[in-house]
Amino acid sequence: MKSDIQIAQEAKMKPIFEVASQLGIPEDYVEPYGKYKAKLSGELYNSLKERKDGKLILVTAINPTPAGEGKTTVSVGLGQAMNRIGKKTVIALREPSLGPVFGIKGGAAGGGYSQVVPMEDINLHFTGDMHAITAANNLLCAIIDNHLQQGNALGIDQRRILFKRCMDMNDRALRYVNVGLGGKINGVPREDGFQITVASEIMAILCLASDLQDLKTRLGNILVAYTYDNRPVFAKDLGVHGAMAALMKDAIKPNLVQTLENTPAIMHGGPFANIAHGCNSIQATKLALKLGDYTITEAGFGSDLGAEKFLDIKCRFAGLKPNCIVIVATIRALKYNGGVAKADLSEENVEALRNGIQNLEVHVENMQKYGVPVVVAINRFATDTDEEIKVLSDCCERLGCEFALAEVFAKGGEGGIELAEKVVEACEKPSDFHVLYDENLPIQEKILKIAREIYRAKDVSYAPGALKTIGEIEKLGLDKMPICIAKTQYSLSDDPGKLGAPKDFTINVKEIKLSAGAGFIVVLTGSIMVMPGLPKAPAALKIDINEKGEIEGLF
Repeated sequence: MKSDIQIAQEAKMKPIFEVASQLGIPEDYVEPYGKYKAKLSGELYNSLKERKDGKLILVTAINPTPAGEGKTTVSVGLGQAMNRIGKKTVIALREPSLGPVFGIKGGAAGGGYSQVVPMEDINLHFTGDMHAITAANNLLCAIIDNHLQQGNALGIDQRRILFKRCMDMNDRALRYVNVGLGGKINGVPREDGFQITVASEIMAILCLASDLQDLKTRLGNILVAYTYDNRPVFAKDLGVHGAMAALMKDAIKPNLVQTLENTPAIMHGGPFANIAHGCNSIQATKLALKLGDYTITEAGFGSDLGAEKFLDIKCRFAGLKPNCIVIVATIRALKYNGGVAKADLSEENVEALRNGIQNLEVHVENMQKYGVPVVVAINRFATDTDEEIKVLSDCCERLGCEFALAEVFAKGGEGGIELAEKVVEACEKPSDFHVLYDENLPIQEKILKIAREIYRAKDVSYAPGALKTIGEIEKLGLDKMPICIAKTQYSLSDDPGKLGAPKDFTINVKEIKLSAGAGFIVVLTGSIMVMPGLPKAPAALKIDINEKGEIEGLF
């Protein structure tokens, strides 16, 4: 079979104005970035406000494994299939981060015959949103250090500067750095560090802001430091939030692209779900709901991360109510959860599947707690046997949810028609969506609720510094916010080695951060890092450009 990039490069893309016209978008609202991608102006949503919203479908997954689940591939394939059966559907996805593209993933635009295109542009610089976020983030950092250098009128304690620099690349060497070295002319020496752009609060703010002015207000509310006498310092105290918003005036506009089958796709924002809230922008999703009868969106990693945050953070802030939740799984990944080595996953092993299927069961039960109909999508591989499929089908029947096979990687939209029909049926069922917890509860109660209800933990333990931060947040009166837990994606627990459905474990909270501009409290658990590192053999080693200027090696 052809590689993903070969399939993408052979795609017959429509000019972006044609894609927009499929959705009835006038050209005046389309700001092209070349022939095949565009920004959609902020006025477009205002022109559609009176239009009724379509149905909202969330695609999530089991815990990821080295065997892969193909969540984005299924999201794209499902959107193509929905249009094939006559349903006007818009896909709303996150933008890829450069770090994983050159690290492990090598691309994040779907796969096979279910991709968004132009694939190379999307995976590399796209429309520059990531760079704008990085620039705004680092402008604030530069202003903080300049304030210290120019007399420190606010009395900022350089030992208590909370806001970190960022870059959109995996670079572990920048996790902890010293700045301001080299004498008085080069600034005030202090400890600092970098996080990856997609984990920054600026990214979260972009994805949660309702418009440009809301973005500016949220940027001003970023807690950047404390003074020597323990007073909080916000970005607005430094007077820089207006300039930060100016850098992001175009980045806040959603991006329009298309799939291989010319299904419209809106891609905007890209926070990771293991270290951030894992959802595309509220603006993109709400716009898609106005433009189509069905909107398919996804949330990063397993349902314990991205979907929980989509439902408890994004839906809470935006007033969204999903009509259906699709959980993507593969038989190979479930066998991996059941103890089979990666090299042996192609062999039939019903016993291992029965053991690993516990992971799927937890994810289904968790999503059912939100009162929304659930459909399980099995991303089918050629090595899946009839007996293994029967085990999965019986499991779904036992759990009271629909089940469908998807072959969208190999067949595109045609391979997702059964899934599309099941999803349409599910969207017609009653949905009693509700969030998991009351945001007004004490911080530790909210964390415990997520740990027990979603992860199935016994208890939560806190490092002394985390408890101190909780006290500081409560003192500021900013504790009545939802929780965003940073946790390994590979396990329901905070230990990546605990596969399947671990029980009787303790979630270990090492640090807590207040993202006052975004409007949530970040809880870092286990050994999670906000700046990933590169693997021994990074995907960058396979990526190249030939004499024709064509990108090679992206997948």
